[in-house]
Amino acid sequence: MADQSPAPQDAPLRPSRQVLLWVEFEGTDFCGFQRQAPPLRTVAGEIEKAWLRMMGETIVARSSSRTDSGVHARRMPVLVMTAVKVPPRNLKLGLNRHLPPDLAVQAVEDMPPEFHVRHDAVGKRYVYRIQRNESLSPMWRRTSWHVRAPLDLEAMMQAAPLLAGVHDYAAFRDIACVAKSTIRNLRRVQVEAVDERLLTITVEGNAFLMHMVRILAGTLVDVGHHRLAPEDMPAILASRDRTRAGQTAPAHGLTLDEVMFGPAGERQGLDYKRLLTNMNRAWGETADEDED
Repeated sequence: MADQSPAPQDAPLRPSRQVLLWVEFEGTDFCGFQRQAPPLRTVAGEIEKAWLRMMGETIVARSSSRTDSGVHARRMPVLVMTAVKVPPRNLKLGLNRHLPPDLAVQAVEDMPPEFHVRHDAVGKRYVYRIQRNESLSPMWRRTSWHVRAPLDLEAMMQAAPLLAGVHDYAAFRDIACVAKSTIRNLRRVQVEAVDERLLTITVEGNAFLMHMVRILAGTLVDVGHHRLAPEDMPAILASRDRTRAGQTAPAHGLTLDEVMFGPAGERQGLDYKRLLTNMNRAWGETADEDED
């Protein structure tokens, strides 16, 4: 008698491939990167929905950074664990057909199993854009802060490098920030005039506290308005007092410009935590995750 038992079902493939998506988005209509409950619209949520429509596979999109609502990104890394074997170029083209017009995948690459999108990240660069003309430029209205009053650009350029280095940045974090350690290493804080209408504040460092770049930008604008002076910067840092620093610049002027990685699997992004641990021993504190 023939065997009447049903044919065995193919077991679902286990996700074993790490794919890194480099995405760009205009963040005005997003509630940040991390997936949130509907109806909130997020970058991770849109990527996960597009992947499911294209591949029929449920994935979790992870990144090295968390962006606030309204913040933009030029090159943000998003890591996906998948079982699909589609070539990187086809993944990029297919995803972009399913993504909304304010979010696009600019590059796709396969990563080795030991790669960690957060712990292998060794630095990030943010760019804050400011319109300093009397009339609003519609071209930049969604991606820059329009400051009508004249700014003392020279004073801002003098103050910016005084905010770089290894410091306690407690005065430059949001009051809701829960990071245990507020010591960070900023390699660059720079103010540049792009043209007579637009200026940029570039901040590059190993990690950031909640709203830290926006508070740095707002403080430098206060210097430009002579509410603060360049020579005030060391005292503000030393105070660890948020009320001593300047205003928090609006989110829509901020762009995550780049994330830098060390060799896959070497976890060089954790090195700063060892530095923080040593520096914090005298305070009885421990290093923790960054909150940008």
